[in-house]
Amino acid sequence: MANILDSGVKLVRNVGRYNIGASSLGELHGLLARLRTEASQKGEPAYAIFLVDRYFKPDSTTGDRLAFRSGDALKFIDTTDEPTTDEIDSLVAALLQEGYTKPVAVVGMGGGITMDTAKAVSNLLTNGGKAAQYQGWDLVKLPGIFKVGIPTISGTGAEATRTCVMTNPASGLKLGMNSDFTVFDHVIMDPELTATVPRDQYFYTGMDAYIHCIEALAGSYRNAIGDAYSRETINLCRQVFLEDDMQTPANRERLMVASYLGGCAIATSYVGLVHPLSAGLSVVLGVHHCVGNCIVMRAMADYYPAAYDEFWQMAERQRVSVPEGICRNLDDATYKALYDASTMHQKPLTNALGENYKAILTLEKVTDLFRKM
Repeated sequence: MANILDSGVKLVRNVGRYNIGASSLGELHGLLARLRTEASQKGEPAYAIFLVDRYFKPDSTTGDRLAFRSGDALKFIDTTDEPTTDEIDSLVAALLQEGYTKPVAVVGMGGGITMDTAKAVSNLLTNGGKAAQYQGWDLVKLPGIFKVGIPTISGTGAEATRTCVMTNPASGLKLGMNSDFTVFDHVIMDPELTATVPRDQYFYTGMDAYIHCIEALAGSYRNAIGDAYSRETINLCRQVFLEDDMQTPANRERLMVASYLGGCAIATSYVGLVHPLSAGLSVVLGVHHCVGNCIVMRAMADYYPAAYDEFWQMAERQRVSVPEGICRNLDDATYKALYDASTMHQKPLTNALGENYKAILTLEKVTDLFRKM
């Protein structure tokens, strides 16, 4: 067993309030009505900003379901690629130019990309500056705009975490605004919203919760609450992914809970080796985070042997195909870029391998790992 060290996490902020259960999206109407009334009583504007995954754009009922009204801002977020700091800056600039400087709430509805975008916009509207300035730990100094997270897919834990992950194109750094001010003030978890998620994507994203927690429990930086969150997340994932049908209504609700608890686990601990290598795939090859994690599991037999076996048992049980061979026969420059983008993540790699992780993760070793993918 790994030597358990002080995680450095002394004070943890969780989501302020949440609703969970079928049809709980309807609770948003009352929440926004209260915020609008409070603003009006103070003589302040009562508009809201809605940032919604573009998947919902063709649905003519989206505005009504979200309590959208005249004067609000509704932006559909392109989730083809993961967000960059430049894209976040452009979105904030557009909102400010349109006069949306002090909304009563920023509502993010979608997967991890959309919810992370909402958290970043909330922070920047009050803190000013550029997104890249806040990539790191506790660099956000002021509370953001009241923010509401509505996940429409389960696994990333973005609804619960204190970060919003972005890639800086200039530096190649994939990192979030890790801050207590990044945590959502309110989360609405309605499993009916995950009913239309494609089967493979449902698995890839759900596995993010599982992988978060197997990395945390295998690491050196631990604490009792983080361990408890991680163990229950893994238990719920086993219930979902070792059954015949992972997408029954009961399993969609279980996975939504697992996603939230997995996010809480990571708020008190750290990920390990999988996530840095997945970040390398994202930065260099443009692979989305959750499927990237699953691809990295092809190379994890020596590092997480029990989880490796269980992961592939789950994939086989659910008849899910994980991409293979994307890192074979790349040129030396690309392997070097993958190495650089992966090994810059000091905290998770120290958690997984110790302070001498750079001696373990040589260019040759990391290249070999990527070739297994």
